[in-house]
Amino acid sequence: MAEELRLGFPLPAQAAILGWSKLCIHENETEGEIMGLRLIAVELGLFLDTTDDIAQSEQLFELLSAFALNFDCPWIAYGPLASEQRVFKPARQDSAVMWNYPDEWQEHYSKMGYAKIDPLIKKGRRGVGAFRWSEVYTDENTTEDERRVLDEAATFGLRSGVTVPLHGPADSFRFMSFAQSSGCELQNRTITYLQIAALQFHLRLVKLGTPMVSEQVYGLSPKEIECIFWVSRGKSSWEIGTILGRSPNTVDFHLKNAMRKLGTTSRTVAAVKALKLRIIEP
Repeated sequence: MAEELRLGFPLPAQAAILGWSKLCIHENETEGEIMGLRLIAVELGLFLDTTDDIAQSEQLFELLSAFALNFDCPWIAYGPLASEQRVFKPARQDSAVMWNYPDEWQEHYSKMGYAKIDPLIKKGRRGVGAFRWSEVYTDENTTEDERRVLDEAATFGLRSGVTVPLHGPADSFRFMSFAQSSGCELQNRTITYLQIAALQFHLRLVKLGTPMVSEQVYGLSPKEIECIFWVSRGKSSWEIGTILGRSPNTVDFHLKNAMRKLGTTSRTVAAVKALKLRIIEP
C-alpha cells in the first residue's frame, strides 16, 4: 500500500514533518533559529523514513542515538517493565533493554538496585506524556531516596533529560529516556521531536520482534540467569541463596559459571553485561 501511515503522518514523512514545523515557528524567532528548526525537521523526516528499512534492533538504536545528538543528548535508554511488576524478573523472550549510559553509571545503578526506586520509571508507569526529569525531582510525591537516584546520576554526567512512557497492550510498559550532560532544560518543541522519534523506534522494534539470542550465544543456564539477575539488584550471595532457596556456595558456583561465560572476572560487571545483552531486565 503506497500511502502508508507512520505515527499518524502520511508519506512522505519528511515533507509532512517539515510542513508541521513551519506551523510551529514563532514570529520572534531569528532567521538562524528558523533555519535550524527546518534542518532538525528534515533530520526527523529522514529518521522516520530510514528506520522503515532497518531490520536489526542495534541499527535502530544507533540511528536514534545519532538523531538525539541533534539536541545534545548523547545518552539514551530504552527498556520494558510490566506495570504491576513488583519484583523484576529475568528478561522474557520478547524483552529489549538497550542503553548507552556511561559504563560507571550502569554498574553503579545495577549494584545499588536503583531500578526498584527509580522515580522516572515510577512516573512513566503512571503517566502517558513525555516529562522532564526536573519535574520528577521537584514533585512533592518524589521521596528523598528517589531523588538520590537523580542526584547520583548527575554526578556521572546525566544532569538533565526527558523520559517518554510507551504503553502498550496487555498492560505492557516501556520507556525511552534521553539524557544531557548540561543542566539546560529541553524545549517543548525538542521534546515533541524526541517523543515522535521514540515512538517510531518503539513501534519498529515491536514490529521487528526482539527475539533473545544471548542465552543461546553465551550458553547461560536458567539458574545462572537467576543469580546474575539478583546481583544486578545489589544482592549478596547469602541474600540470593535465601531468595532462591539455595546455599551461598551454590549461588557462587552459578555466578562463577556466568562470569566465565560472559568473559568477566567481576560479578557486577557480569550483571552490567547481561543487562546490555538483554539477558536480564533493568
